[in-house]
Amino acid sequence: MSDDSTPAERPPRRVRYRGKNPRRFEEKYKEHQPGRYSDTITKVLASGKTPAGSHRPIMVAEVLAALSPQPGEIAVDCTLGFGGHAEELLRRLLPGGRLIGLDADPVELPKTTARLEKLGFDKSAFTAHRINFAGLAQLLPREKISGVDLILADLGVSSMQLDDPKRGFSLKHDGPLDLRMNPDRGAPARELLQKLSADKLARLLLANSDESNPTLASRLAGRTLSTTRELAEAVRDSLSGLKEEERELSVRRVFQALRIAVNDELSALDTFLRNLPECLNSRGRLAILTFHSGEDRRVKKAFENGIREGHYSEIAAEVVRPTAEERGANPRATSAKLRWARRA
Repeated sequence: MSDDSTPAERPPRRVRYRGKNPRRFEEKYKEHQPGRYSDTITKVLASGKTPAGSHRPIMVAEVLAALSPQPGEIAVDCTLGFGGHAEELLRRLLPGGRLIGLDADPVELPKTTARLEKLGFDKSAFTAHRINFAGLAQLLPREKISGVDLILADLGVSSMQLDDPKRGFSLKHDGPLDLRMNPDRGAPARELLQKLSADKLARLLLANSDESNPTLASRLAGRTLSTTRELAEAVRDSLSGLKEEERELSVRRVFQALRIAVNDELSALDTFLRNLPECLNSRGRLAILTFHSGEDRRVKKAFENGIREGHYSEIAAEVVRPTAEERGANPRATSAKLRWARRA
């Protein structure tokens, strides 16, 4: 070796973690690289869990049965997420078809767009727009589309959002108490909680998550709680007399109620449902996945009103639920409900 030569740079060391298995989201490097560590991904899925950084689409077979996508049709996935539903729709829309993907999340949307393009779905078949689904009726004219044949909306929070502590959704790992789908818009949950009165918080908890315990609102309103763990512990402490299972259910309800409020989800859903008929072609199909009673009531009522007013020719007679097999393999599917409608 000559004097002026330099040694080759060593490759960066992989993330290290304590113990036998990784605990933190950032440390699960194998789960974040499914192409390289397929055995690990298989084990995680077999255990009924979702690999870190990914999302398992829910009720895929039922959604496809309700929408019946055909080659050449135009579809909209109003909540693109990880793109699991979109991928299955695209495979059935081609050749000649097109899918438009919507998502307000600036963190995950570019990743999903890149993933679908890597699968071979170019811009002639797939385009993505960073927009809340409530803006669908305004987007279509800008795209010079008078109506579409299929519309899907999965109203659940994606696993990527739930699992990443930095997003402030996680109950498993501590993170900032944020809960915004779009971190560039609005105020985080910690600010909302701090400024709410006990009466307003009580109404919010009841409306958004059916949480009716009178103790919670008075114990939580106006408090400065900066992290997800602080909020979860505050709820548990407020309900110390209840069984652990009941306390944990209330923790999830409080997080859900604040998330819905922070993102103005029910108002967006009302706007979306009101504008749906004008977005669908004649005989177009529509499917909506909901995950709590407030969403499902709105969808059911909108569909029933739509069929009375002649907008829809047919709606689901009963709500469709995931199979026992899917609930066992993916616990996050447990609360899912699917309703569908067909345009007149």
